[in-house]
Amino acid sequence: MKVRYLHTMVRVADLNASRKFYELLGLRETQRWDSEEGRFTLLYMAAEGQEDCPVELTWNWDGDEGLPSDSRHFGHLAYSVGNIYEMCQHLQDNGVTINRPPRDGRMAFIRSPDNISVELLQEGDPLPPAEPWASMESVGHW
Repeated sequence: MKVRYLHTMVRVADLNASRKFYELLGLRETQRWDSEEGRFTLLYMAAEGQEDCPVELTWNWDGDEGLPSDSRHFGHLAYSVGNIYEMCQHLQDNGVTINRPPRDGRMAFIRSPDNISVELLQEGDPLPPAEPWASMESVGHW
């Protein structure tokens, strides 16, 4: 029996804010489907060259009353990056909180506008510890 990965779905409260967040990570819109009848939008975003591994942002036009406010039950999304320090600086410069700084030159955690935990992993070997990251404390939950 063969199984093929399709996508990961996360619910979002503000489609535009979420799209901008994932664009900061380098993801681009690959597909969009608006359902008038179902009153929802599905926006698929993926890294260049990895269009077959998208994240599906699901936005219900009338809101998601009754859903948990903390998405920790989900786990996290994970992306490798070419330079974790540069990516974290880019995100921070654009208003994203670095919840778990890359003190070890290898791993960081951030949260999306919808409280989805996103793990960033240094591609290849860890980078040497560097300031200001090496001295930064973790913030909030990750």
